Amino acid sequence: MNDYDRTPQKAGVKDRGSAAGQLLEFVVTLAVAVVIAFALRTYVVEPYEVPTGSMLPTIQLGDHLLANKVIYRLRQPERGDIAVFDDPTKTVPTLIKRVIAVGGQTVDVRDGRVWVDGKALVEPYTHGEPDYPGPLKLPVKIPAGYVWMMGDNRTSSEDSRWFGPVPISTIRGQGFFIYWPLSRVGPLR
Repeated sequence: MNDYDRTPQKAGVKDRGSAAGQLLEFVVTLAVAVVIAFALRTYVVEPYEVPTGSMLPTIQLGDHLLANKVIYRLRQPERGDIAVFDDPTKTVPTLIKRVIAVGGQTVDVRDGRVWVDGKALVEPYTHGEPDYPGPLKLPVKIPAGYVWMMGDNRTSSEDSRWFGPVPISTIRGQGFFIYWPLSRVGPLR
């Protein structure tokens, strides 16, 4: 026996080589991993499955994406952001749409285009599809603390044209990364 084999164990410390020691180490590691995963999902980033085709072709029906839950604690939503929010109609738990206007701005839909504060928006993400008003009477001035949300697939999106401005307090995060299916993995643009 050499000097390395005679290392004394500290009192109260289990031998990492024993089955009980390995089991304890595994349980502690698993518990720490679960706590970290829970904290990340609760406060930092959360996965979502896209429930509708309202964001085609930017986001496909059934895409799985990650939403940054921290960003709107640091700044207000901005025009162009793609945000996940509670469905005001309660048809599905959450929706994902694009922020078109923010509090204090006025939105109108006419001549096949969206107008914000009297200026027609340039929206390449709609791929030339026309915009039509919904059942909500327009124009609408967005109250402070609210945003106007619209899907990129304007001819097939029930959005703020149907349910009105969305309270910022119901926004869960900003979509930023598609992680499934593998053929579409990448940042959300």
